[in-house]
Amino acid sequence: MFNIDEVYTISSFLSVCNKTIENNIPTCWLQGEISNLTQPASGHWYFSLKDNIVQVRCALFRFNQRYIKFNPKNGMEVLVHVVPTLYETRGDFQLVIQQIEQIGIGNLNLAFKQLKKDLDNEGLFDSIHKKPLPNTINTIGVISSSTGVVIQDIIKVLNDRYPFVKILLFDSIVQGQDSIEKITNALNIADQSGKCDVIIIARGGGSLEDLWAFNEEILARAIFNANTPIISAIGHETDTTIADLVSDIRAPTPSFAAMLVTSNRLELLSNTNKLYTQLHQFYRQTLHYYQSRLNQVKLKIPNPNKQIDFLNQKLDYLSINLTTRKESIFTLNNAKLNSLFTTLKQHSPIKTINHTKFLNQISLNQLKYQIKQIFNANNNILYLVTGRLQKIITSLTNKHKTRLSIQANSLHHLSPLNILSRGFSITSNTKNQVLSSITNIKINQTIISQLANGVLYSNIKKIEKN
Repeated sequence: MFNIDEVYTISSFLSVCNKTIENNIPTCWLQGEISNLTQPASGHWYFSLKDNIVQVRCALFRFNQRYIKFNPKNGMEVLVHVVPTLYETRGDFQLVIQQIEQIGIGNLNLAFKQLKKDLDNEGLFDSIHKKPLPNTINTIGVISSSTGVVIQDIIKVLNDRYPFVKILLFDSIVQGQDSIEKITNALNIADQSGKCDVIIIARGGGSLEDLWAFNEEILARAIFNANTPIISAIGHETDTTIADLVSDIRAPTPSFAAMLVTSNRLELLSNTNKLYTQLHQFYRQTLHYYQSRLNQVKLKIPNPNKQIDFLNQKLDYLSINLTTRKESIFTLNNAKLNSLFTTLKQHSPIKTINHTKFLNQISLNQLKYQIKQIFNANNNILYLVTGRLQKIITSLTNKHKTRLSIQANSLHHLSPLNILSRGFSITSNTKNQVLSSITNIKINQTIISQLANGVLYSNIKKIEKN
């Protein structure tokens, strides 16, 4: 016979098995080969992980794929971090994968090589697509962190070489989980603004993980599709990223990128002096030329006085014209000098500091808002988890109360006190030893009879055998 309390439904039994597996088998790392890989439209990956003896079903859900930088294939040797569980719908034992890495090749290295190969095959690195730098650069867009030393190095180089150029900083984080979206968004804004003659994407050196935002496909395609010439200045000279390969020009350092887009102020001054010398020489040569012509004309004039008057008048005209031209050139150069002086005043350190403070305040406000959002989201999750926990506790309590009631009822049926209530009694001697035979009792001995509602004390007067 079986107890009705020991009969389970299939779903209840599988649920108990699943909880037993999850509560008693810890998460662990496994090494094996991928086989029977399927990638349905849901975005989840399903495959078997096997060795040379056995295999087991595995599931890698979409939300656990965000840090995977390579495409799994059948026959690939991998290392996986798994949670054992039971898929109750089919009753199949499976492993839920939380992390996966390929054996022998670093996850990021493999992703870099795969993306580099794919983009190279598409032609994104071909020199035919590289845009040349414009001859005149008045405004430079810089995509970098406003709090890093990179932007300060670029500003210093530009101020030393050519302080008249305008710098537009498109502030972005250059490392971390959200950096790729921030950098790509900043690049699109800078390119679409139409204000930049050239754009520099810059950050300091770091590890492959630190520079990984510049190895993402979304940034590479944004650089390739940009209308503005792009100079990449990422890391040190030995660092190479996908962004370096797809950019129009690659600079070994951010400081060198600033040097590429500007002329040296001393060179400009030297060129100005050369132009002035050439102008002065041209003036003297012109004057000498007309003087020579005048002398030649004098020799051919039959009436010297008339010809002299004519030539004097022409000479006066040329002198006035030359003076006017000289004043015009002087006025034009003076206006240019005033314009350059005004531009120089606009790039004063006070304005740069105020602008940096403003950007820092914006970043602080964004950080406070993100912290508040995360706090609210975690409170909501805690509220939902607490509700689910209370429901589970209530369900388990009711279930155990029911089982306890059934077992108490069964125990009551088997209780000796229940038998006494039907007219039976239990007889024992004064030593609390139950009497089951007359051989264990003597005449005049005291006995104790336990009834349902009390106890009787008696003395033996006579003993008869059956």
